[in-house]
Order: sequence, then structure tokens, then C-alpha cells
Amino acid sequence: MADDFTTIQLEKSIVNSLKEVREYPKQSYNDLIKKMVDIFRNTKMNNQYDEFLHKIQQQKMKELWDNKRDEEWENA
Repeated sequence: MADDFTTIQLEKSIVNSLKEVREYPKQSYNDLIKKMVDIFRNTKMNNQYDEFLHKIQQQKMKELWDNKRDEEWENA
């Protein structure tokens, strides 16, 4: 089965930016955009993972830092 293609309109400045960030001169815009999408997805997944870890750690940090024993040491 042949690939399905479509035409999209891009601002000329975007096309120029795409040309600048190519990894090699003959790299197609399709390959370049596909790689950009993959990078974006991976970054998004990593950010979600980081947020998840941060939320988990918040409770433990509250337990460790917000306790009576530490307050007693501060006032000693």
C-alpha cells in the first residue's frame, strides 16, 4: 500500500527554520518533522514522569521537614 500524503501550508519563516535544522542536506521535511514529533512526545512523557515523582516526593518531604522533633531542635 502506498503512503498517503497531504499538503500543508507553512509560513516561509518556518520552512527556512526547517532548512536550518536539517541534519543533512537531503533530509526530507517529512523525516525531519517525524523526528521532531518523536522528540516532543519523549520530552512530554519525561515531564509527566518528573511531575509524578515530584508529587510523590512532596508528601515524604512534608513528613521529613514538617515534624515536631525538628521544631524542638530549632527552639533548643
